[in-house]
Amino acid sequence: MKWPNGMSSWWGKAIGGGVGYLMGGYLGALIGAVIGHQVDKGATDYEIDEDFSPGAQTRVQTAFFTATFSVLGHLAKADGRVSEQEIAFAQEVMRQFSLNEGQKKVAIDLFNKGKETGFDLYEALRDLKRECLRRQNLLQTFLEIQIQAVLADGEIHDRERLLLLNIGSALGFNRDQLDAVIGQIVGAQRFHSSRTGQSSKTQLQAAYETLGVKASDDDETIKKAYRRLMAQHHPDKLVAQGLPEEMMKEVTARAQSIQDAYQLIKKHRGNDV
Repeated sequence: MKWPNGMSSWWGKAIGGGVGYLMGGYLGALIGAVIGHQVDKGATDYEIDEDFSPGAQTRVQTAFFTATFSVLGHLAKADGRVSEQEIAFAQEVMRQFSLNEGQKKVAIDLFNKGKETGFDLYEALRDLKRECLRRQNLLQTFLEIQIQAVLADGEIHDRERLLLLNIGSALGFNRDQLDAVIGQIVGAQRFHSSRTGQSSKTQLQAAYETLGVKASDDDETIKKAYRRLMAQHHPDKLVAQGLPEEMMKEVTARAQSIQDAYQLIKKHRGNDV
């Protein structure tokens, strides 16, 4: 089935098949209400003719999209105010995801729903985890997007860190795992910025942080860390697990950063790490 105006198949099915009713749960009610409010009636005359049972691709993609933007809104309000940087990050996410106009409207509405006092964060996370089943790499991608949003203003406030810890715990990540992911993302941001005029020493340190390793680690440890991270962030594998196709550009950039960091470490060590 071909969808109009360049819509991806999951989005066409979502707006055309009463996705909220079919999914059920908190996320289903949220996306159902938002789509019903935002999307033109002319784009809703489609029927789902494929599997839409729990764990099916369309359900996972829809749940991921819904949770991503609503939780972004909730986190943006965590420190008491929504900063311009946090709004800009949400807008940048929408730009990087190449959302069409209908998707942008829904994403903005979901972001605003997440800011509301009555937003049930933990019910949303329980629904997301249930829909993703055991797709832990997909859940980590979701967590990484939220961490990047919190870091948009340059720091993680105490309430934001507590919320991230609770989000991670609800999705099956412990404190050590969360701290490791935060460290890798901070390292990746420093690595990216260090490529524009920073010292080679600063850039190399940021490369190690991007992989979550130390300069004192041996070659085998670094190689294992690199391979693990690339397996976790492989764009095609994540889309196969249920990442919306629009989000592939973002995860591709993350994978490229990991690869670039590894290549720099190899070059510095002068061997085939």
